Amino acid sequence: MTSPLRMLTLSCALLLALAACKKQEQPAPPPPEVGVIAAVAQNVPLQRDLVGRLAPVRSSDVRARVPGVLLKRLYQEGSDVKEGQVLFQIDPAPLQAALSASQAQLASAQASYANAHVAANRARQLIGQKFVSRADLDNAEATERSAAAAVQSAKAGVTSSRINLDYASVRAPISGRAGKQQVTEGALVGQGDVTLLTTVDQLDPLYVNFSISASELEQLRNAQNVSLSGDGESTVSVLLADGTPYAETGKLDFSGTVVDPNTGAISLRATLPNPDKRLLPGSFVTLRATLGEQKNAFLVPQAAIQRDAAGGYAMVVGKDGSVVRKNVVTGDATGGNWLITGGLAAGDQVIVSGLQKVKEGAPAKAVPWKPAAPAAGKPAPVAAQPE
Repeated sequence: MTSPLRMLTLSCALLLALAACKKQEQPAPPPPEVGVIAAVAQNVPLQRDLVGRLAPVRSSDVRARVPGVLLKRLYQEGSDVKEGQVLFQIDPAPLQAALSASQAQLASAQASYANAHVAANRARQLIGQKFVSRADLDNAEATERSAAAAVQSAKAGVTSSRINLDYASVRAPISGRAGKQQVTEGALVGQGDVTLLTTVDQLDPLYVNFSISASELEQLRNAQNVSLSGDGESTVSVLLADGTPYAETGKLDFSGTVVDPNTGAISLRATLPNPDKRLLPGSFVTLRATLGEQKNAFLVPQAAIQRDAAGGYAMVVGKDGSVVRKNVVTGDATGGNWLITGGLAAGDQVIVSGLQKVKEGAPAKAVPWKPAAPAAGKPAPVAAQPE
């Protein structure tokens, strides 16, 4: 039988043990604080950074169309000229002489026709009085018709001579910038060949020729609202040599339908305004082509997207405050963000900072994410959220 003293001792020991356990219990730590952004569905432009080459919309060769000696050049090399402006003068003396000869032939033909016409009219009057035979009338009328044809031929000769004389003044076929003179004064041009004198290039607007791989084009076509039909909806922005964007925006006006077997690419072309003539044909430029848009997509900072063997995923703070993993479909990287085309829903609280502190299924405290301020001397990071 246990004595009262022993029972009292055991009770005191039990009370002391319970007090020690209460002292050792620690409060549960608060959930980690993480920076989040709200996923916003939007229409994101589908852009590609490419390299293109500028070319004139129209380029015309100025050639000598009649033979003769080149007398002088009437324009400043490298200057802008207007359509119809005289650029070169070929010696017109032989052509003027040819025109005078043609006019003399016309006068002679007209005189012959006048005589034949009088004779034919006389025969037509006398045939009724039986003073001439039917054969004489037929001969007179045949002579009249031959004389009329000779007049027409002589008129054509005069017209041709006048055209050749006009060609002695070589004019600009289009408005644009005239190039270097190819033939010096005193040279015989147009003799047996159409001699090239110079070239005129139209500089406003310009063509931007570039290409895109067939596989990349297929990816674009799998996206939504991609326009490659040259209907003006797709735009092109050009970067200058110093990296600054060019003020004017071009529009896609041509898309090839055949894949180049050597490069596996498809040719594209855009028309780019060039009002100040700053851009020159033949030069290479860096361009950003907007070839359509992806509907209902999300732009998420690249730091928020992680990858493992299963692919890309994002950690999201759910409505109950616990962390959930969501597998996502990523597209292109643009402006420091990933284009997410699947896996997220509008309003999802995507964790951007503090990912190392969270665990799937564990609670987390979501606060708005703010990009870190740039260090001194370093460029500012690209904004994570689009406007």
